[in-house]
Amino acid sequence: MRAAMMLLLTGLLVLGASRAADAAKLALVIGNARYPDNEFVLNDVANDTQDVTEELKRDGFVVDRQNNLTADAMRQALDRFYARIERGAVALIFFDGFAIQSNLHTYLLPVDAQIWTEPDVARDGFSLDTILAEMNTRGAAIKIALIDASRRNPFERRFRRYSAGLAPAIAPSNSLVLYSAALGAVAASGKTEHGLFVAELLREMRAPNISAEQALTNTKNGVVAATKREQVPWLSSSLTTEFSFAGPLAQPPDNKGDATPAKPEPQKPACDAPQAEPPPSADDLARDPVIADLSRKIAANANDIVSRYKRGQVYAIKRAHGLAMQDFDVVIRKNPRDAQALNNRCWTRAATGDLQWALTDCNLALQIDPGLSDALDSRGLVNLKLGRNAEAIKDYTDAIQRNPRSSSSLFGRGIATRKSGGDGATDIASAKSMNPDIAKEFAGYGVSECVP
Repeated sequence: MRAAMMLLLTGLLVLGASRAADAAKLALVIGNARYPDNEFVLNDVANDTQDVTEELKRDGFVVDRQNNLTADAMRQALDRFYARIERGAVALIFFDGFAIQSNLHTYLLPVDAQIWTEPDVARDGFSLDTILAEMNTRGAAIKIALIDASRRNPFERRFRRYSAGLAPAIAPSNSLVLYSAALGAVAASGKTEHGLFVAELLREMRAPNISAEQALTNTKNGVVAATKREQVPWLSSSLTTEFSFAGPLAQPPDNKGDATPAKPEPQKPACDAPQAEPPPSADDLARDPVIADLSRKIAANANDIVSRYKRGQVYAIKRAHGLAMQDFDVVIRKNPRDAQALNNRCWTRAATGDLQWALTDCNLALQIDPGLSDALDSRGLVNLKLGRNAEAIKDYTDAIQRNPRSSSSLFGRGIATRKSGGDGATDIASAKSMNPDIAKEFAGYGVSECVP
């Protein structure tokens, strides 16, 4: 009788453990595709999050998929996720959308983020480090974060002339973190239906008999190979527990493909430089919700210089240079010593070819604020377009000394070096590794990387 009871209890414990294992793999999938501040909907986000959700469910995860979350909705989704985490669980977050690095932390952005300055990032964004720490505090044995958000975004361009990319995650032990691009770099953007990063990720998650860490390593290597090393995902692992997306491991992984790919040698690009995108139509600008909101504020208060400056920034980013100039003119008339407004007007004039007046604006901005790296970058563009290559190289070099992550300054210095008879390939390759769209951006300024 005692033996029978022991067998019954053992059976119940095994059944309970099986059920706990089934319920102990939890995932939150967030796809933020519709940012009102962005020029177009991120179509690949909606499709990719659906595919990731289906794969995670096949792998036994209980998945909460959420799309286009405001800050309040994102906070609620995270709270629900935290509340479901049991001690010993596998907890996974997949985020597809926009993120920004600020003060060496990565922040995931809701669709209603209102970001115009650096402090706004921490106010409106959600710290990835905090999310991972909370997953750990709630008892998750394995923490996984898959972040497809290394994109150049409209928010960052308002207060930075460069792509800062994402910062390394400060992850607790037994964690896996994968970004779609290298630290400080962004991936090429476009109106695609599916993303390369997620396609590689899904293929590796489905592969049988490999560890989760190996699957993410293979994902990284697949993206590197597919992009000819132009996009290199970042992987961080402190995993000590055996875990596989596709089920239990039958044997230890062979760790093939785990080596970090060698840094490519700079190569001269073929002369097929991208064409500049056409400026938006009047109808496109009229439908832009950010411009409409700022215009309402200006109509209600003609002295609202802050809104006028912000609208000028949005117009300039969207290549509506004439309208941007009008707003910057008003701001500078109100405050002739506003170095940032002078710099923005310099940059706008440089883009339209009004080079002598642009040079005047940049010089004045630098007289007011000699350490303003953005103004050095802007004046570098002016000198580059004027054919003053030595002066352009000096301006760009001074800007890079103040901000080594400036893809704009690196690319501009590379072009100026080429025009001076030098190579410039290293600067150009470094700029493209940080911002694959930098050549297209310069094409909008009338500057091609193809130097005769």
